Parts: sequence; structure tokens; C-alpha cells
Amino acid sequence: MKAQLIRRYGKNEKVIINEVAMPIVGDNDVLVAIKAASVNPVDFKTRNGMTKGIMKIAFPMTMGNDFAGEVTAVGAQVTQFKLGDRVYGRPRTTRTGTYAEYIAVNEAELALMPTNLSFEEAASIPLVGLTSYQALTEQLNIQAGDKLFIPSGAGGVGTIAIQIAHLLGARVATTASEKSMATLAPFNPEVVIDYRKQDFSEVLHDYDAIYDTRGGDDLVKSVKILAPHKAVATVAGMPDRKWAQAAKLPLSKQLMIGAMSRKATQAAKKAQAEYKFFFMRPSGEQLAQLTTWLEAGKIVPVIDRVFDFADAQAALDYVEAGHAHGKVIIKIN
Repeated sequence: MKAQLIRRYGKNEKVIINEVAMPIVGDNDVLVAIKAASVNPVDFKTRNGMTKGIMKIAFPMTMGNDFAGEVTAVGAQVTQFKLGDRVYGRPRTTRTGTYAEYIAVNEAELALMPTNLSFEEAASIPLVGLTSYQALTEQLNIQAGDKLFIPSGAGGVGTIAIQIAHLLGARVATTASEKSMATLAPFNPEVVIDYRKQDFSEVLHDYDAIYDTRGGDDLVKSVKILAPHKAVATVAGMPDRKWAQAAKLPLSKQLMIGAMSRKATQAAKKAQAEYKFFFMRPSGEQLAQLTTWLEAGKIVPVIDRVFDFADAQAALDYVEAGHAHGKVIIKIN
């Protein structure tokens, strides 16, 4: 089968189409003919080597972390899916590789696609949907009436996270450029700050939670807007030592990670806030919950552009440049 892969770490490393072996289908696996995959920041961050200290990569590596497609085979113990089912999912990190014609996925990491979505629309959901759902429900325990800050609301994560946050009853503040306001308009965030004209950290106060998707200096200054004893959950900031300990990394890596995240964790401590770095986990069960909302029209996918399979590198470049309003999709079959 054909796959888009990289052979080494490096910002200048280009994805190339190559022939690779078909996936091995285990007893609990489902073989899926991939119709569409989405492009996520973790794709180019992995390629650039930004995750090498916390994720083991074997090269050559097929790119991509979520997908939608059609079931073409099932393992002997599979009970939830059958041939021809239209499914979508986010495979575990040891089995990623969705810029490809086929993938084998444990059935627990799949869900039936929403019946009202195309493959391209469905492929836009799994990674950002699951990450946002877990951030808001498990990490931040968002309750009705909570004031929640989600930066970059018009991006691939923000457009979905705002919709989930509203379903949970939160009041959402976000940032955007004047150009991206139209993308945000259908989702009615309660506060929208034009980051080119105002500094959000000087405008927002006494917030209950932050779902950080940017990291860096924006993460550091964002904790100032929290009320005492509240929390920031980040997927874009540096892992902290607490996370490294829970992941049972060697002591040397725990110390290194603690040092690298110290600026953010110290800022959180000064603000009397809890710093929570986390990796999302695959979950077909949670994806099925998102399916219910999607089929009811309570969550609406936002697609910026769709690229052909041969143009995967252009899709990566487009997302890495920060141009996307909503999700970017690679059409595969």
C-alpha cells in the first residue's frame, strides 16, 4: 500500500510517498481503508523532533494521527464492527500512521462515523475532539457557568473546543484576528479578543479554567487571568515533572523535563494555579459521545482546506505556517 512517510527528524524533512507493507490485523483489530486524514500540529512537531524526549519513534515513520474510512476486514474477536462500516478514530501512539491507504486499529479506539458527515468532515474530529473533551471533562472538570479561556478560537482545536465547552455550560473567552472573526461567529463565544489590538492577559480576570493550545509565552502569561486555586490544562506547553513521574520516565528525564517546564510551572505556582500537562488517549466510547452531538447538529466541523494525498507536504506546510481557520484534511482514497 502507499503511505506518506519521513525517514528522520528535521524541520526540513519532507514527506514522501512510498510502498509499505499492509498492516497486520490482530484478533481485536479492524482494518480500515482510509478515505481521509486530518493534519494536526502534533504531526509537524513530531517531525521536527519536539517530542523525541517523551515519545519513541521508529523510522521510517508514516505520518498522521486520525482518520475516517471504511472497514475492509475484522479480527476474530471483533464484535462491534463489520465489513463496510464507515468509521473514524485516533489510534494509539504506537500505531499511528494515517497518511496511508490502510490502517489496523484496535476496535476500542474506533467509533461509527456520524451519518450526516462526509469522510473529510469526520476525519477532522477524532484528535481535536477527544483532546478537547478530555481536557474539559477530565482535566478541568468544567461545570455549568464556569468562565473558560480557550486561545486561538478559530483554529482546528478552538472551533471544536468552544462548541464542546458550550455543551458543558461554560462561558468562553477566546482570541482571534479580525480576519478570523467570521469563522468564530457561528459558535458565539461570550468574549472575543482581537489579539492584535489587545493583550488578553490584561483584559480577562478571575477565570475558572484555561484550555491552553498554544504553549510558550502565551501559556506563561495566561495563568494570570485565573482565580486562585484554579487550573490550566495544556497540550501545547512543556510536560512537567509530575507528568514525567506518572509516565515512569527515568529520573534523568524527569529532571530534564522539570527544568524545561519550570518557567510555566513557576508562573502557575505564583498565580496559585494548578498546571496540568496531558496527552489525550484514544477512546471509541468518548468518540461515540461526540458522534451523538455531531449527528444532532450540536457540534459542526469546520474545514479550511482539503488537499490531495500527493500534496500532503503542502498540507503540513499550510498548517505549520498558522494559516488554517478550522481543520485541514488530506483526501486519501
